[in-house]
Amino acid sequence: MNIAIIPARGGSKRILRKNIRDFCGRPMIGYAIEAAKKSGVFQKVMVTTDDQEIFDISQSLGAEVLPLRPEVLSDDYTPLAPVIQHAISSLEEAGTYYNNVCCVYPCVPLLASEDLSSSLKLMTDLGAESCIPVCEFLSAPQRAFRINDGSKISWVNPIHRLTRTQDLEKLFYHVGAFDWASRDKWMAGDLADGVAYIMANDSVVDIDTSEDWDRAEVLYRMLKS
Repeated sequence: MNIAIIPARGGSKRILRKNIRDFCGRPMIGYAIEAAKKSGVFQKVMVTTDDQEIFDISQSLGAEVLPLRPEVLSDDYTPLAPVIQHAISSLEEAGTYYNNVCCVYPCVPLLASEDLSSSLKLMTDLGAESCIPVCEFLSAPQRAFRINDGSKISWVNPIHRLTRTQDLEKLFYHVGAFDWASRDKWMAGDLADGVAYIMANDSVVDIDTSEDWDRAEVLYRMLKS
């Protein structure tokens, strides 16, 4: 059995009320709920939050919601794993058990339900205990540099200053869209040795600032038109 858990706290700082702010006509968290429900792979789509308004909106959008989680699991410094562990433990205390748990992030307006089902299939087919979505770096990170005082360039890897981009190894980064893992893997708190599900760069968007939000709305409208 599989469950989607969407962690959505109320205290976002850079974009106030980000998880329920209107995004192209609906609360942002609605896109995560819809993608999870449409995927057809979850017996339950659950939201965990510390905020009553997020609780109410999530319920109205068709998700089930855990009782409000404690403040100690809702501040700016709380890692993801303890939040998911708390949700799993709360469900098990109520007598409900799941083999696989997918943390679906709340701000994923471009997430396709097919990515949730396909990544689960990949994890299952390969006999892995966890699966994370990744994208390829659009520019070679081996040729990154720092800008020091006085605008002076300092290369991170000087050995690659003159290396052609096409001669460098392809590298990938973790996309903050969802994370699959077995129940036991989540409870151990380490998903590091799982398998990678490669996503297209235009199917993900990282929304941390108001400028990110505006670009995400433009991209969403372009893709949906």
